[in-house]
Amino acid sequence: MLSLGRLHLITDTRPGCDPLAVTRAALSVAGPDLVVQVRVADSASDRETYDLAVRVMDLCAEAGATCLVNDRLHVALAVGAAGGHVGDSDLPVAAARRVLGPTAVLGVTARTPATAAEAVSAGASYLGVGPCYATTTKDGLPAPIGPAGIRDVTGAVAVPVIAIGGVTPARVPELLAAGAYGVAVVGAVSTAADPARATAALVGALSC
Repeated sequence: MLSLGRLHLITDTRPGCDPLAVTRAALSVAGPDLVVQVRVADSASDRETYDLAVRVMDLCAEAGATCLVNDRLHVALAVGAAGGHVGDSDLPVAAARRVLGPTAVLGVTARTPATAAEAVSAGASYLGVGPCYATTTKDGLPAPIGPAGIRDVTGAVAVPVIAIGGVTPARVPELLAAGAYGVAVVGAVSTAADPARATAALVGALSC
């Protein structure tokens, strides 16, 4: 199985959030065990995405952590990220794999056993599966699938499954019990009063 950190932090660029400060705080706790996925608003320019990704890459390199770029795979290549992540409206998985090359990390959003198996067959390294619970971080999401949905997907694939959507430390145990390899978070860390402490709570839950 792919060697990958079990805690994934997705950058939050909503008004009032400081993605670099949050990333720095999370890395101070999780270090090389953290995966940071650079995700920006659809309205952000490629240059804005690149500028953020370069700075996140620098922070990850210093900590020995993994940096991925969501959607904009050309930016992932430009900054030397470990790979990227694609969703339903991004490049098809096989095309994304061709862009990134055979050895890069390629995450793919999936929701059902069938789409998960198709993604793996097309070249996915790991799957982001959810939303597991209700979340306000991203608009237009489908209904939550809960731990049962995670269990259905993990039973269909042999790559790491990263549970996403409304994840909190208290919910981590049931997601791991359902077969999740790890979890991805946005607001659980980015909107916390103390991002480092929030990260530590998640790391602790994943270690149990």
